[in-house]
Amino acid sequence: MPSDDVLTTGRRLRHLRTVRGLTLEALGAQVGVTPSMLSLVENGRREPRLSLLRDLAAALGVTVNELIDPEPPTRRAALEIELDKAQRSPSFQRLGLPQVRPGRTLPTPVLEQLVGLHAELARRDREAVATPEEARRANTALRVARQQRDNYFPELEVVAERMVRDAGYTSGPLTHRTVWRMAERLGFEIRHVDDLPRSTRTVTDLENGRIYLPPASTPGGHGLRSLALQAMAHRVLDHDRPRTYEEFLHQRMEITYFASSCLMPQSASVEFLAARKRSRELAIEDFRDAFGVTHEAAAQRFTSLGTHHLDIRVHFLRINEDGSIYRAYANDGLPLPVDVTGAIEGQVVCRRWGVREALSRRDHATESYQYTDTPAGTFWCSTQPGVAPTGRFALAVGVPFSAARWFRGRDTQVRRTSTCPDPACCRRPDESAAARWEQASWPSARIHQHVFAPLPSGLFPGVDAAEMYAFLDRHAPSSDA
Repeated sequence: MPSDDVLTTGRRLRHLRTVRGLTLEALGAQVGVTPSMLSLVENGRREPRLSLLRDLAAALGVTVNELIDPEPPTRRAALEIELDKAQRSPSFQRLGLPQVRPGRTLPTPVLEQLVGLHAELARRDREAVATPEEARRANTALRVARQQRDNYFPELEVVAERMVRDAGYTSGPLTHRTVWRMAERLGFEIRHVDDLPRSTRTVTDLENGRIYLPPASTPGGHGLRSLALQAMAHRVLDHDRPRTYEEFLHQRMEITYFASSCLMPQSASVEFLAARKRSRELAIEDFRDAFGVTHEAAAQRFTSLGTHHLDIRVHFLRINEDGSIYRAYANDGLPLPVDVTGAIEGQVVCRRWGVREALSRRDHATESYQYTDTPAGTFWCSTQPGVAPTGRFALAVGVPFSAARWFRGRDTQVRRTSTCPDPACCRRPDESAAARWEQASWPSARIHQHVFAPLPSGLFPGVDAAEMYAFLDRHAPSSDA
């Protein structure tokens, strides 16, 4: 199958040849190849060697760079390339329909209609597969991929470190002014508005170089620096509009990782954590305070640096007040509960685990510590409860027993035993209580409405496009008077 670059080069070659009034035979004679070979190159069926590209460029009076320019030479050529790509897609090939060759006799309006129809079919295909099951499978695949590389992405670390240093960062917390300077260096102005579309966290106006943020951060959510950095990350990392829900999730992971790497730059973070490890005083609350971030941000950042730089395998959990997993990561063997697809989100953790017991704590100011014996071994964890607009939650960062010696709180006497997934551990009700109430009670279950809702789809998953475009119209420079 032809690649997009090879196809674009072929269309550019055809354009330059026809503009100069050359036939395939005439151009082939000049460069020493057969007309059939040139035809294969023009149709993207054969990738030309560099020597042939040089000869063709010389014969057409252009440079090699002009010949391989990735931009299609004309609107017509762009349409032909789009049609070719659409007909190579698995969803079209499954239909078993004949392909349409966009030859010169095919009218441009017909070509435009075909491309438009394919785009709509692709959109409906994406919408059809954006089911909760599909999302859970995509999210599970992403989590497993992160686990396989210890949640460490060196290419993102390098970009983040360079950008914060170029903007003047030296040590400690990344200031708002430095973040603003990073945006300016990318050609963006940050503006705070109180009428952001309800379905968005930020909106970026690419035409006028503006990043719109809310006027204040949300407790338990992302801070303003993180939101601004995530908005910038789409530009820094050259993201295209996501074509699948899997791609959307991958982009979300990358921008979150980039923002975290900026707020807690690798060099400063590793220096801080390595010193604490040497003194056996590792603590997420200290890491949090040293860089002025949320406890959750510090905890997740530790999962990215702990294994790669400190040789400590680690797990992280955030659970909702009902004990269900909101977000989790583990490369230390902690037996996370999973469903039949391998997904962990929404699964309920054992009542004996430290993160679950933290939900009953009233003190949110400090961490608590616990050892938990499980079928997979003994784990130590530090936990921190919190409150968000969506309700109470708890966070935990933990390690295998052998690694607890590096952490503050290792001397805790709190120890629990979990035999989950054995129902006798914490899920089976007391026999006497069950005998009394099984036939004498009738609960009204709370239904999670998101179970029935379709997943977000389209160019901006989850975003009300009409509301967003109206917002941009209100704030465009022409309406600033």
